[in-house]
Amino acid sequence: MIRTLTSFSAGLALACALAVSLTGPAPAQSVAGAYLAGQHAAARRDFDAAAQYYSQALARDPSNAEMIENAIIAQLALGRVDRAKPLATMLEARDLRSQAAHMVSIAVLLQAEDYEGYLARDRETMGIGPLVDGLLEAWAQVGAGDASAGMASFDTIAQEPGLQGFAMYHKAMALAGLGQFEEAEAIFAAQNDGPLQRTRRGAMARAEVLSQLGRNDEAVASIRRAFGSASDPELTAMADALAAGETVPYTYITSPRDGAAEVFFSVAGALRQDAGAEYTLLYARLARYLRPDHVDALLLSAELLESLDQHELANAAYKEVPADHPAFHAAELGRAAALRQSGKLDAAVEVLEQLAKRFGELPVVHSTLGDVLRQQDRFEAATAAYDRALELSDETSQGQWFLHYARAISLERLDEWPRAEADFRRALELNPGQPQVLNYLGYSLVEKQIKLDEALALIEEAVAASPDSGYIVDSLGWVLYRLGRYGEAVGHMERAVELMPVDPVVNDHLGDVYWAVGREREARFQWMRALSFVDPEDVDGEADPERMRRKLEVGLDQVLEEEGSAPLKVTDDEG
Repeated sequence: MIRTLTSFSAGLALACALAVSLTGPAPAQSVAGAYLAGQHAAARRDFDAAAQYYSQALARDPSNAEMIENAIIAQLALGRVDRAKPLATMLEARDLRSQAAHMVSIAVLLQAEDYEGYLARDRETMGIGPLVDGLLEAWAQVGAGDASAGMASFDTIAQEPGLQGFAMYHKAMALAGLGQFEEAEAIFAAQNDGPLQRTRRGAMARAEVLSQLGRNDEAVASIRRAFGSASDPELTAMADALAAGETVPYTYITSPRDGAAEVFFSVAGALRQDAGAEYTLLYARLARYLRPDHVDALLLSAELLESLDQHELANAAYKEVPADHPAFHAAELGRAAALRQSGKLDAAVEVLEQLAKRFGELPVVHSTLGDVLRQQDRFEAATAAYDRALELSDETSQGQWFLHYARAISLERLDEWPRAEADFRRALELNPGQPQVLNYLGYSLVEKQIKLDEALALIEEAVAASPDSGYIVDSLGWVLYRLGRYGEAVGHMERAVELMPVDPVVNDHLGDVYWAVGREREARFQWMRALSFVDPEDVDGEADPERMRRKLEVGLDQVLEEEGSAPLKVTDDEG
């Protein structure tokens, strides 16, 4: 009798329910302890710790099917298919249905190019899923020497609702791999608007097919249609070779095993939008296992790990991309992002500075460097990086507005307001109504006590575009306060605190507004709250704990007098 183990989603929910307070993969003292520790690690997506704890538990209870499956998932998420293989064999030997185990066993057969062995499996009881099984069967038939059966299988899948794009993409790839480029291009042309043909790999594979047919001009045109003005070293190299009349080799599928890898990769790409990242990661890992040079699968794995806050694992994956690969710059940008997210800003800057030496013509390298430098409050260096990015960027490029916006922030922090204001306004010309720009420009005008009526209009427009942004709602309350419209400010500031209850600046602002309308006790309470939320290590932030303490001692009116500011006109409780 076939029994089915817990599904991935249910397993994750159970992991969350059973989570315990543990730190690090310390040895557990019992099966239950190791199991609970493994579940907790899995809930935190700490796959390495989960794998270790499940191994400890299985050493004491090797017959526990659920723990075996959980261990398979953890090992597979780490890309350790060889370690997952014996565990998968154990489950299948007991006639247990486990999608994770079947994925591993199938990948092992295909990696060994044992296509007959794969075709002998029962898809109903030992398969992965209808789409994956169908595509893999077609590729296995090609690998077993029956290409006509494989093409017929692709055609059969194409009849299923919603699957035509997948099936025809893989059929075109299979035909091209067999050297039947005319037939492959006929499919690409017929499926010109198919979802997979619009992907980077699909578009570049088609360009290679066209080049094999001696149609380089069409290949260049197809790249331009797919990517527009966007470019990177790999695209540039291909376009240059095609324009020079070179015959670009077909590299995307060179064997049925490559085709099987493409199944897992293309399904991972589709799952990315709808399924959990940890589940999608398994498909990306198997694509790389079947084809070790599948750098796109490696990059996808790294991106998924980053989205799961597994920055160390993401960094390790990015580092696996060879320095001579055309996608190396993309990997290094990803690595810098992972280092940045893990708080290693100096290391991120070092990666980006080295990248700028080698890929100095890419605007994204300089803009990303500017972002990290700005995060370090190195505004002068950040401004220089944005200057270079803007010099290299096409004035019509979609991201130009953000470069002006980011440079404006750096210039504002350097007290170069005229230049900053010009950049803010240029960003709004390029992206009218952008709420972040509207808010920053409006708030800056408020803080400088200039053009307050315009500032109010800018921030009101920003709030209309982003009504649930605490920062922007706070700005609206603050500009009303600055205009002396204290009663109107109260509701907006209270809403801002609802949206950002532990932000020290927003709570401090609400305290000032309460004081202005005569609600002094509530004002002191808000200042105390704001003070409790100040990060003592954030010495350059907007929050001013000394000013908060002084307001608690003597009140806002005395503080304003000490600062030489205009006094408030205090209203009654009704505003």
